[in-house]
Amino acid sequence: MTVPFAVFEVPDWEWKAVLPKGTKSDAELDFLTAIERGEVVTQIALKQHIGVSVGLINALLKRAVNKGYVKVRQVPYRRYAYYLTPQGFREKGRLVAKYLETSLCFFREARGQYAEAFERAQATGAGRLVLFGSGELAEIAFLAASEAEVSIVAVVDKKARQVRCHGVPVVAGLKDAEPFDGIVITDASSPQKAYEYLRESFPEIRIFAPGLLRIIPDRSDLIAAAGREEFDP
Repeated sequence: MTVPFAVFEVPDWEWKAVLPKGTKSDAELDFLTAIERGEVVTQIALKQHIGVSVGLINALLKRAVNKGYVKVRQVPYRRYAYYLTPQGFREKGRLVAKYLETSLCFFREARGQYAEAFERAQATGAGRLVLFGSGELAEIAFLAASEAEVSIVAVVDKKARQVRCHGVPVVAGLKDAEPFDGIVITDASSPQKAYEYLRESFPEIRIFAPGLLRIIPDRSDLIAAAGREEFDP
């Protein structure tokens, strides 16, 4: 079943939890773990190992030294060895605990929001759904769907390597999926772009997404309106 108009279903409330990756604490944990392993002896090596800028490495290193978490010792060829102090080991343990707590909070919040998205889909008559995007959010959505009266008929991700996820086909495009009447966005990398593509390409299909993705349904209209105001004489 399809509906004769474009509909985007997203709750009005704002998601309060914090994503476990990409935070300051996460960068500090990666930083202390890399030093603990003794795999790097230069700031450039730290940058390559962690995947952040040299500027952030400098800031993390300065903070860690000032806090007494890390000590620096000069080694041959004008290089430096970094190693954790006992206080640094304790701080790393605290950050690990915080990371796990934050990850669990994210999981519970995301699962709850996808459960509500499936309830909204069911209430509108959309019972055969496609997940748009694979990865961690899709895994969480599957768990939420197992407790809802909806069916996931496909996962759409043209970059995915697997052919099935939880027994459901993983396809490159929506045209390759079995008949469906709703799309649930599970693309964590570019959810706004995914939504705008779906709204333009499939205006007759209902689109559902949790608030945590922070999608703005009318963003393109707002941008266009702002542009008209800017150039309006």
